[in-house]
Amino acid sequence: MIVRVFYYIKTKKEMPKLNVNESVLINNPVAEVFKTLNNYNTWTAWSPWLITDPEAKVNVAADAKSYDWEGPISGSGGMKITNEKENERIDIDLNFLKPWKSFAKVWFNFKDEGDSTRLEWGMDSKMPFFMFWMKTLMTNMIAMDYQRGLSMLKEYCEDGKVHSTLDIKGNGNFEGCDYVAFKTTTNIKGVGEAMSKDYTKLMEHVMEKHSDKVAGNPFSIYHKWDFKNGGVEYSACVPVNGDIEMLPGMIKGSYPTTKVHTIHHKGAMHHVGNAWSAQYGRKQAKTFNMNKKIDPIEEYLNSPKDTAPYELEANIHFAIK
Repeated sequence: MIVRVFYYIKTKKEMPKLNVNESVLINNPVAEVFKTLNNYNTWTAWSPWLITDPEAKVNVAADAKSYDWEGPISGSGGMKITNEKENERIDIDLNFLKPWKSFAKVWFNFKDEGDSTRLEWGMDSKMPFFMFWMKTLMTNMIAMDYQRGLSMLKEYCEDGKVHSTLDIKGNGNFEGCDYVAFKTTTNIKGVGEAMSKDYTKLMEHVMEKHSDKVAGNPFSIYHKWDFKNGGVEYSACVPVNGDIEMLPGMIKGSYPTTKVHTIHHKGAMHHVGNAWSAQYGRKQAKTFNMNKKIDPIEEYLNSPKDTAPYELEANIHFAIK
């Protein structure tokens, strides 16, 4: 029996492996992108983890080839460039100290595509043996972090800045309302396109026939995030006072008055995942006690119809106890 238990633990300690690989096309020459990535002084501008943790302390080495960090949300650890092949590849050792100790090999591959660069960002690591059941979930969540990071890196390289800022508003109140909505289930990567269609149909109908009954900012209720399988279920909502003519597939509902923890996002909506990641990070760090009986919402403070993409604003509200 003891031998069997030892074999079981030993086997689990050898697994599971984590492999993540994401890519982006950056409209800058490969030499410029390479120069950005092999200098850790630039990473604070586009890191998908540091943007969610503005209180994190970052120390960059004098040669800009390594840095360490410590923050209440992002934990602590360090990264060091271990090998460079100019304009082709960068290899990095990544050490996590908190929330648990782990090690990863990280790499960037650069492919010259004329005046543009195809950049691949990869990671090879292993999870603690007792977390083997979370392999798929963790792989998908890290991939989403990489996608957020590459999106911000692309803007940083092309525009000189990232069009995404977070303001941690903290605890407050959200006034409940009645609403009409379209409820949709889709994959996470396609949520932007699906939501655009839902709101176009919803807003055109409501504003054309019932504009006098609109009772506040439109918002989306996120009923379920399936990070393991890459799915999401949401309702695209418009708050209303009174009855309105219903379209096929349209539903009615009520969102309760509740205490909330709020993070404000300003910038292109394809970066709003930064605010969601910041909220979930604070939930995990127990900054607030989430009320799991009330689904979180994304409230839109202005409209892409009359607002420049980089000026769009939204509040992410998590109901709290």
